[in-house]
Amino acid sequence: MRIRKQALGNRNIVGAKIEARRKELGMKQVDLLAQLQVKGIELTASGLSKLEGQLRSVNDYEVVAIAEILDVPVTWLLGKE
Repeated sequence: MRIRKQALGNRNIVGAKIEARRKELGMKQVDLLAQLQVKGIELTASGLSKLEGQLRSVNDYEVVAIAEILDVPVTWLLGKE
C-alpha cells in the first residue's frame, strides 16, 4: 500500500472518507473505478486519486454512486453521521 505523499487538499470533504472506507473494504482504486464505470461514471485513476486526496471537486452524482458502491449513506461521506 502506498502512502500519500501530499497533504490533503481542500477541494472536497468526502475524499478522505472515501479512501478510508475503500481500504476498509479491501477495495483497490481500480475496483472502485470499474464499479463506477458500470454506473456510467467515467473517472480516471488520476481523477480518483485527486478526489481521495481532496485535490479535486466532486460532483453530486459521483458522491451518490460512490456511497452506493461503498455501502454507506451519503450523509456519512459528508460527515453528518
